[in-house]
Amino acid sequence: MGGQGRGVAMVCLVVAMALWGSSFIALKLAFAELPPLWVICARMALGSLVFLLAWRWRGRMQYRRGDWKYLLGLAACEPCLYFLFEALALQNTSASQAGMVTALLPLLVAVGAFVWLKERISRTTLAGFLIAVIGAIWLSLAGGADAHAPNPLLGNFYEFLAMLCAMGYTLLLKHLSARYSPFLLTAMVAFVGTLFFLPLALLAAPLPREFSLLGVGAVAYLGVLVTVGAYGLYNFGVSRLPASQASGFTNLIPVFTLVFAMLLLGERLNSPQMLAVLLVFAGVALSQWRTAAPPLPAAVLD
Repeated sequence: MGGQGRGVAMVCLVVAMALWGSSFIALKLAFAELPPLWVICARMALGSLVFLLAWRWRGRMQYRRGDWKYLLGLAACEPCLYFLFEALALQNTSASQAGMVTALLPLLVAVGAFVWLKERISRTTLAGFLIAVIGAIWLSLAGGADAHAPNPLLGNFYEFLAMLCAMGYTLLLKHLSARYSPFLLTAMVAFVGTLFFLPLALLAAPLPREFSLLGVGAVAYLGVLVTVGAYGLYNFGVSRLPASQASGFTNLIPVFTLVFAMLLLGERLNSPQMLAVLLVFAGVALSQWRTAAPPLPAAVLD
């Protein structure tokens, strides 16, 4: 892949991480106003509506025999199980701590890509991942106690389960991206999510009759900018870069989460947290450093 195309993919991934970082804040605000499963269902439905309106730009679809297994696995990982675990996580832990747990995703994906996609991992990439993880953990531990985290240990465990689902999603996405456009794969997330969460929302709580402006705005932001924008940009980036490299950008999520929390919720970063932010960025930069063109994978599934 050319340098210019790689640069575009990296910019898309950074923007996607910023949107995902802000989504933890938006989810916290929405959950305070509306039942969690209705929030997730509504964001999926809004995303589906956007994709239906833009269906003419859906891009390539080259179905291969047996793809249904990978597509089903993709949908099971995200949105189904991932959003269930994330909803449970954010009801028990803070946005910043949940964002910190996402720093484990690159290591999970790197190992999974090595095992199943035969992607080679350079020592520089692995070192960058480890530095970024250390920075992300430091970033969370350097902050004070969060009043919105009634059971952070349980909440962080649920977020870890969500990261396992995200690992499966990323690997399956990489396998399918050669035959399906980022638009189609992102649209499938929204459509399946709507169908999956609607009956669960109906069983969990009655349809809300009162909507605050803050709750509606948070759901609209999640449905349009995060479900459509972040997933679309991430899927594009994964389709253009090795899965292990693309997942390295998720180390930026806890940084963006804390920045948005500072801007929107009035939180402030202390000096150790500022140093941790620099460490995370340095780790991500190191993980993407390439002195020469990497060798082709020995046997990539797609």
